[in-house]
Amino acid sequence: MLSDTVERLLSELTLTEKVRLTHGATDTEGAAAGFVPGVERLDIPAVRFSDGPLGVRTDEPATAFPASTALSASFDPELARAFGRSLGREALARDQDVLLGPGLNLVRVPHCGRNFEYYAEDPVVTGRFAASVVDGIESTGVVATPKHFVANNQETARASVSAEVDERVLRELYLPGFRDAVEAGAGAVMSSYNRVNGTHASEHEELLTEVLKDEWGFDGVVMSDWFGTESVVGTANGGLDLQMPGISAEELVESMSGPGEESEAEQDAGDERAQAPDSDDAPDDPIDGFGYADGMPDPRTGGLYREELADAVEAGEVPESRLDDMVGRLLTQLDRHGLLDGSRDADAPEGAVDTPEHRDLAERIAVRGTVLLDNDGVLPLSDDADVAVVGPNVDEAMLGGGGSSETTPFAETSPVDGIEARAEGSVSVARGIPRIEDVSLFDAFEPDDEADADDSDVSIDDAVAAAEDADAALVFVRDQATEAADRETLALPGDQDDLVEAVAAANDRTVVVANTSGPFAMPWREDVAAVVAEWYPGQAHGSAAAAVLYGDSDPGGRLPVTFAPEDEYPTADERRYPGVDGAAHYDEGLLVGYRHFDATDGEPTYPFGHGRSYATFEYRDAEAVDESTVALTVENTADRDGRTVVQAYVDSPAAPDDLDRPPRELGGFGSVALDAGESRRVTLDLDERAFGRYDDADGWTVDSGAHVVSIGPSSRDRPLDVTIER
Repeated sequence: MLSDTVERLLSELTLTEKVRLTHGATDTEGAAAGFVPGVERLDIPAVRFSDGPLGVRTDEPATAFPASTALSASFDPELARAFGRSLGREALARDQDVLLGPGLNLVRVPHCGRNFEYYAEDPVVTGRFAASVVDGIESTGVVATPKHFVANNQETARASVSAEVDERVLRELYLPGFRDAVEAGAGAVMSSYNRVNGTHASEHEELLTEVLKDEWGFDGVVMSDWFGTESVVGTANGGLDLQMPGISAEELVESMSGPGEESEAEQDAGDERAQAPDSDDAPDDPIDGFGYADGMPDPRTGGLYREELADAVEAGEVPESRLDDMVGRLLTQLDRHGLLDGSRDADAPEGAVDTPEHRDLAERIAVRGTVLLDNDGVLPLSDDADVAVVGPNVDEAMLGGGGSSETTPFAETSPVDGIEARAEGSVSVARGIPRIEDVSLFDAFEPDDEADADDSDVSIDDAVAAAEDADAALVFVRDQATEAADRETLALPGDQDDLVEAVAAANDRTVVVANTSGPFAMPWREDVAAVVAEWYPGQAHGSAAAAVLYGDSDPGGRLPVTFAPEDEYPTADERRYPGVDGAAHYDEGLLVGYRHFDATDGEPTYPFGHGRSYATFEYRDAEAVDESTVALTVENTADRDGRTVVQAYVDSPAAPDDLDRPPRELGGFGSVALDAGESRRVTLDLDERAFGRYDDADGWTVDSGAHVVSIGPSSRDRPLDVTIER
């Protein structure tokens, strides 16, 4: 129900003014990723949108937090809530009203170039983290925008590919995270570029209107991804409320180059002077290089609402009631956060950026998300160990992947910085091979063709010599991932595998620290003493790495995705990924990630939920508390503090035999820190959906009977079983 304030404004707005509130425009200050100008005569303020999955991206620096995968690897939703609140505060400090995040598409394809912005291959983990981040952002009076709705699981041909997926799979895997985000209070949702079963997501009435708005009760704004609309009537009637960026690609690039002033009259005049995409005067390619990858949308669609929506309403093709609904949804969010009368939420914090608290949180997330995959006793390092720090990019922090999540921090620590600040022994440094260059969709606008001048004197021999003289060799490797393009292979780029093998041959206490967007190939795994997954750790890269490697902090992370050989994933089939004839067929159904490996008895390199600690733990005395809760005792049996992640997987043996279901599904989890020798009773609340399944005729169904709940520290290590009768 609309508030009296919103009802009054809708009655006073003209058709032209209403249309102006349904699409973006040129930012008058040149700082925002998106901008809606507002209506000055009715005191409707302008609205600014900032990219925000990993940090607030404007034309000024902000805290560069770790990748979303690193956050979810902590398996600690409370940490995610603190992260969301910090994002909101930094958005306020930069005068931004809407954050374009979190990203929460399921990690279906290990090659996806944007996986670092997402949480997990599992909908329960995804939903818990999405809800926590949304709650944190919205608690500051900033609107959160979960994206990309829905089934945007690859960057290859993302603007055109059709995700061919049945409703049961959508309901059980790809939609739950968005529903959790909506129930947590998200004020906006961003539609994806791709098609779903042949229909573009931005005009998918079944998903946008029937599911999101009607069934889930979402009263917020559905906005398009940038240049992510193919029509006016189709999107408006399908359920899209806000077209972004709402301007042409040329205007967008001009706005990036500096602030401009545009009055309301000039905005209105823009409706008349804007040239249609097929105008004789319009350039064939508004931005040179915009189509550098097939993951880019058509930049000529940006001004469709500005040019055509008013005419569609006057012609009756789009009902005026639908236009009022579009505008009312935006005004409702402004009203909800006190932006219509100039009073932010009473409980909202003051805006702040790059505070000591935020710097500490960025490092804490990086540490808590670090996963110790293997350790042959070399870690933690002794304080006085002489170490060699090796790797092509050890002198720079890995801030994130390429694309709209790129954030420029005030300060950052490289691996060399972090190790040198922590070590009491000697530290030698050798890059070994040429630098692995970052990739970004923004290279399409400003390509950098200059070769790295400091690569001429790098040598694997120097790295080998440094390793030979060290007590331990730390080799930092990385991948290349960006929005708009998928990784061609899971192999590390450049000669990094050769570097690792050479260093490992020279020092049997070699530790590989991987800064990657997800799973990667490791042909040298049996030859090294330890492997650490540090993801994209953000501005605190070096200090976080040192804290874990020296044992100042226990590696608290566990894998939110399965690591496996490249050809063992269910999407190794071309029909499934990248698709054939413009369609990616989700033939694997529910068998994504660990579900696939469990169902096929496949052997992952490292299973979902895996991660080692410097301590040891005993799980015992499990019991069912009630029909949705289990409890057990966890004891730290080591002489040092540590952290474990307790995981509960639900089997449904009573389900009909003809259903192609995975053997078990994650139902609940908890990250538990225990002092040396401490034991604690731990209770896990199980997600109701772990007991159920979606039936096309009956909706969500829980099969009656015995449900076995297996509990342990990973999907493949579940020593305790309890039975819950439903």
